[in-house]
Amino acid sequence: MSEADAPSLLLVDDEATLREPLAEYLSRQGFAVSEADSAARARTLLRDATPDLVLLDIMMPGEDGLSLCRHLVEARDIPVILLTAKGEATDRIVGLEIGADDYVVKPFEPRELVARIRSVLRRAGRATTTNEGDEAYEFEGWNLDPLKRRLTDPEGAVVPISSAEFRLLTALLDHPRQVMDRDRLLDMVQGREAHLFDRAVDNQVSRLRRKIEVDSRNPELIQTVWGGGYMLAADVRRLAREPD
Repeated sequence: MSEADAPSLLLVDDEATLREPLAEYLSRQGFAVSEADSAARARTLLRDATPDLVLLDIMMPGEDGLSLCRHLVEARDIPVILLTAKGEATDRIVGLEIGADDYVVKPFEPRELVARIRSVLRRAGRATTTNEGDEAYEFEGWNLDPLKRRLTDPEGAVVPISSAEFRLLTALLDHPRQVMDRDRLLDMVQGREAHLFDRAVDNQVSRLRRKIEVDSRNPELIQTVWGGGYMLAADVRRLAREPD
């Protein structure tokens, strides 16, 4: 793999004793790694380039990792793996709820982190390559273009969605009118590593409902099946994508 083809990572951690050797190790594993010692520095780097994935420490001086994570997920649609300390269980849950793709607990085995990175990259890649790239989804007047990750409402207005919301919606669209239990959705949306945080699925469903339902408190499209999970109560058509 050439350097130009290497997956790009942004490693954000204020601890140089962890960040620098980890960046060197990841580089040896075939990744193109940029480093930032703060959220402010990360935002500066992000103005010049968009990485394939961000490794993000939660506890940092100034703007913390959760705040930056929210920005990356909602505004930039960049996959995020959180780097957390053992005592930050609540922060890990919050991170998954706002759309982080995974987390690893310090101290961690570098090989495990590489496996997590590759897993997240594969999931993100499947989201844009397994849906017959020349087709889009249409349901109840809504349209989702998988390649552009662009969701438009029945009036044609673009509705921003996060990376996790995109994967959740794609999973439901691939299985219309089928009951999808939480374990299956977790596996498809965030991977088996998040199995202890099934509330993350509920929160992502709630966020997605607020964007596509007329009344999110009385949802008609994404229905809760008590004791079962969730179901997309709509017919789905595959349409030719509009040309770029």
